[in-house]
Amino acid sequence: MQIDQNKIDGYNSQSLRKHERALTYLQGEIPHADDIIQQLGAFQIAIPSWALGTGGTRFGRFPAGGEPRNLEEKIEDIGLLHRLNRASGAISLHIPWDIPEDPAHIRALAAAHGLKFDAMNSNTFQDQPGQAHSYKFGSLQNVNRDVRKQAIEHNIEVIRHGIALGSESLTVWLSDGSCFPGQLSFRKAFENTLEGLQEIYAALPDNWKMFVEYKAFEPNFYSTTVGDWGQSYLYASKLGNKAYTLVDLGHHLPNANIEQIVSLLLMEGKLGGFHFNDSKYGDDDLTVGSIKPYQLFLIFCELVDGMNARNMQHATDLGWMIDASHNVKDPLEDLLQSVEAIQIAYAQALLVDRAKLTAAQERNDVVAAQEILQQAYRTDVRPLVAEARLRSGGVLDPLGVYRGEQVRAGLIRERGLVTIATGL
Repeated sequence: MQIDQNKIDGYNSQSLRKHERALTYLQGEIPHADDIIQQLGAFQIAIPSWALGTGGTRFGRFPAGGEPRNLEEKIEDIGLLHRLNRASGAISLHIPWDIPEDPAHIRALAAAHGLKFDAMNSNTFQDQPGQAHSYKFGSLQNVNRDVRKQAIEHNIEVIRHGIALGSESLTVWLSDGSCFPGQLSFRKAFENTLEGLQEIYAALPDNWKMFVEYKAFEPNFYSTTVGDWGQSYLYASKLGNKAYTLVDLGHHLPNANIEQIVSLLLMEGKLGGFHFNDSKYGDDDLTVGSIKPYQLFLIFCELVDGMNARNMQHATDLGWMIDASHNVKDPLEDLLQSVEAIQIAYAQALLVDRAKLTAAQERNDVVAAQEILQQAYRTDVRPLVAEARLRSGGVLDPLGVYRGEQVRAGLIRERGLVTIATGL
């Protein structure tokens, strides 16, 4: 899918004067504005291959037209996102949903769109056609050794796919747990899971990382074998220095202090990456920043502070990915909104005056500390985000360009159930 550069230039020029005025103002107010723009330009958020189609609920799925029908079309869609915002330069695959039949072709296609392959994701939370053993009662925790062996072999297969594509990390999320008291032995479930993770860990290439993801509940509602950051940290610590905890913002109990979790994991050198989304009640997988934007900002404040303390590179030393479900929105529009929300929170966190905040903390000046944070949060940093896009070759208003071209202009492409106009 090619974008007409003349159309892009036209859209940019329509809003350029207003943008330049806002940017000039911020540059006058923020001495290090250009440094923030540079950091924003380097920051990339991976898009998962499963996020390009309509999601669903327990009661149904309502597919829309234009959904990608194969991995090639998913790469094409992510390439479009990246062309617009210049911040979606990586794709994360879920195996076996998106097995690359010709890895060399898929890798070349991604490169042609300016994309690289982020973490590979295994799947032991559902049974696949022809599968020898069921995961009904868990995978790596299962009391049946043959089931555990099957889950281990699947994860090692995922690593092999990742090597062929140039990925350097594996994310393991387990739905293992129990629904009723007495259903399983917590201790044996932990030991079985650790033993399986150790075998998978041993298959990692030297330059790879393993991310152990956790979730408080669902699909099991009494216990989860990797149910919180403490359990994930325990597994990662026992596995070795290539194993890390992965934080999904939706995988916590209501009102959990995620920013404190982030701070402590960074302090211990065991934070590996993020899955971004938002929620109101539970693991709702909503658009990033749509419900709790201030929490997202506070999380980024701890990320920036903790990574700076460890001399980590913001753009490369952690894995950044969106993990959401698009039930009522066009997935591409939702992803454009989510990426910008992440960039805004990151830019606001970079605005925080760390020296003043530390001084306020040292003298227990609670009011001053609050004002310093909220001054950064209340700053409209969208001109900085837009300027980072422009300097990287993107557009001022990705969502506006996508919607305008899709609905009002252009070319027609058929995908799936109905015909939609994309114009790009």
